[in-house]
Amino acid sequence: MTARPISETVASLMPRAKTELAELVAFRSVADPAQFPRSECEAAAGWVADALRAEDFQDVALLDTPDGTQSVYGFLPGPAGAPTVLLYAHYDVQPPLDESAWLSPPFELTERDGRWFGRGAADCKGGFIMHLLALRALKANGGVPVSVKVIAEGSEEQGTGGLERYAEAHPDLLAADTIVIGDTGNFRVGLPTVTATLRGMTMLRVQLDTLEGNLHSGQFGGAAPDALAAMIQLLASLRAEDGTTTVDGLATDAKWDGLQYPEGEFRTDAKVLDGVGLIGTGTVADRIWARPAVTVIGIDCPPVVGATPSLQASARAQISLRVPPGQDAAEATKLLTAHLESHAPWGARVSVEQVGQGQPFRADVTSPAYTSMAEAMRLAYPGEEMQASGMGGSIPLCNTLAALYPQAEILLIGLSEPEAQIHAVNESVCPEELERLSVTEALFLRNYAESKKG
Repeated sequence: MTARPISETVASLMPRAKTELAELVAFRSVADPAQFPRSECEAAAGWVADALRAEDFQDVALLDTPDGTQSVYGFLPGPAGAPTVLLYAHYDVQPPLDESAWLSPPFELTERDGRWFGRGAADCKGGFIMHLLALRALKANGGVPVSVKVIAEGSEEQGTGGLERYAEAHPDLLAADTIVIGDTGNFRVGLPTVTATLRGMTMLRVQLDTLEGNLHSGQFGGAAPDALAAMIQLLASLRAEDGTTTVDGLATDAKWDGLQYPEGEFRTDAKVLDGVGLIGTGTVADRIWARPAVTVIGIDCPPVVGATPSLQASARAQISLRVPPGQDAAEATKLLTAHLESHAPWGARVSVEQVGQGQPFRADVTSPAYTSMAEAMRLAYPGEEMQASGMGGSIPLCNTLAALYPQAEILLIGLSEPEAQIHAVNESVCPEELERLSVTEALFLRNYAESKKG
């Protein structure tokens, strides 16, 4: 098999892909109405639906999921007897954080230094464009050899589980022989990679109350319990001195057996400042792919500008705990909750609210579909062989799909390599990776169809 006709077609489609990605990035589709209007997500969903209709998808629908968001579904029938492949992406994005820290507007796709910058360019609006490119290349070179279902989720970044619940209530909708999740990424640019594991996640909000109201720090400080100080002490209990996560009862000593992540490369990818050490123990791969990691992602407290000399009566924080394969996210939630309740100092009143949860995932990279993917990657990335890595992030839908369709093979690829800086300011996508992975997916679909004919 040669990749040339497919690769030439994809190359010719790249200018159109850039235009479409710019249109999709322009929607401020953060699935949190407290930050951006719901209409932004609805408009993005409408754009995705129109794109599927333009590619002759049938049964295109905006699915109202239980968390109040919309997922977009479409079906493209293939030849009689062909297998069905489900292609997944999500159109919702992380908030842009500090927009002033972006070198170009976050919702305006901007080319700079050979990359395309914009929120969602890699995670995961670019993943939807990747699916479109692959299908268009096949249609231009003999047709799509499989039946294709596409699902574009509307709340993946929020972890609120809307699509998972919808799929469980409509189990026939996403049934497929194999599933391609287009929401991970290569280990680095130019190295074709499938993701073998995902950490799960639990998200909690904890509030501490110590006083009926704020007090003058000069009049009462030194004896009255300050809720913000209590929160600082509580959050500090979640890490050992070396930075290792320390949630009572949660194992933190697992090892990663596979592709390693050299510490120097990690420091560069993570942009760790000179002289600042990494946290935790073990290899980098152990720490980010095989072990739990707690992160304080937000604290409600007075800003420095305008602060008054007051003791705080209440304090609130949001905590994310990444849960590796081999651990149960629900059990981790219980352990984290118990830890927070037992470590609050001075008898502070504790309330804990769960705001998100997803189980970890482990793929079977020895399954037949991975043979087809390995051959596709070998052709799309000449001179390179497919690698399997872990990923510290979470895609809760994977476990739902694995439970609903236990016979389906699940493969994870995508555009979120380290330079993409997903979830951070100045997120970007490498257009060459978009091109090569679109070729990869097209070749995979062709290989997979051929493998099923026997």
